[in-house]
Amino acid sequence: MTRRTAVLLAALTLSTTLLATACGSSGDSDSDQLDPAPAASDSATPGTDSPTPSASDSASASASPSATAGSSAPGSPDGSPKAPGSAPATTGGGPGTTAPGTTTPTGSAPVTGAYWHPTPGQAWQWQLSGTVDQSVNAPVYDIDGFENDASVVAALHAKGRKVVCYINAGSWEDFRPDAAAFPASVRGSGNGWKGEKWFDIRQVDVLRPLLGKRFDMCKEKGFDAVEPDLMDAYANNSGFPVTADQQLTYNRMIAQLAHERGMGVALKNDLDQIPALVGDFDFAVNEQCAEYQECDKLTPFIKAGKAVLHVEYSVPTNQFCAQSNQLDLSSMEKHLELDAWRQTC
Repeated sequence: MTRRTAVLLAALTLSTTLLATACGSSGDSDSDQLDPAPAASDSATPGTDSPTPSASDSASASASPSATAGSSAPGSPDGSPKAPGSAPATTGGGPGTTAPGTTTPTGSAPVTGAYWHPTPGQAWQWQLSGTVDQSVNAPVYDIDGFENDASVVAALHAKGRKVVCYINAGSWEDFRPDAAAFPASVRGSGNGWKGEKWFDIRQVDVLRPLLGKRFDMCKEKGFDAVEPDLMDAYANNSGFPVTADQQLTYNRMIAQLAHERGMGVALKNDLDQIPALVGDFDFAVNEQCAEYQECDKLTPFIKAGKAVLHVEYSVPTNQFCAQSNQLDLSSMEKHLELDAWRQTC
């Protein structure tokens, strides 16, 4: 996750878990009501998908994360690994696909294939830590590509779900099984998460084949699409003098890696470059646009018939769902550690 700041973590550590009532439906059949909590839970909060941890539990999750590799998710507060999933990508046109010959904005490369993608307003689940809770009533799951094997993807497909493969495309992670394959020359400054360092995205020739193997993994496990994280090094202190144009080149390369394998691909955050990239990507994943008052920057995706999968961590649903429903975003509140709990609009 890109907006993973020490300030936010500290704030969440000191605060108690926010309880909020769900907003009105956004029109998606799976979001007309809140998903039921897993049957095994005895302490789930009404209107949520999984038990809400106590304030002390939340503080412990944020302030004292485990450093054990493979036990949590990349992009989770401890910077450890995440979760699984999917089936062959849709190859025809129609709803939920990016059609061949799609007209793209100036500066974007034309889309040359048809790739599955979620549609505006469609409900989703994002779980990157813990065992994936497959009982959550959502048509789209976004889970960690390394931490989940093909059987998890197949099980979700059997339930009629589409599955998105989370991978980190913007920083090196020392806990991943392919960590040693990335030379020291592409590892820059730490990004604030244990064991992670920004990639030197200017070295496209070095990074493309290495990341291509990660996309191969997603494809082989049957995922429908990919969520590549940390796509805005140029706007961060990466340790390298990355320009906006170099970021555009890199992000388009990432989109091509997914499309070459028949999978859809999401643009993660990177709001300022959306006008140039909306034609290259099939949907968007955003964190905290309501908190930072920038959700309107995501409308080019909605106008193109492509979903914006959106989460907030510290803003309750009753403070952002009205705008999300108006903009047709697929919005929910999540814990920062991205466990199974969710509160949908």
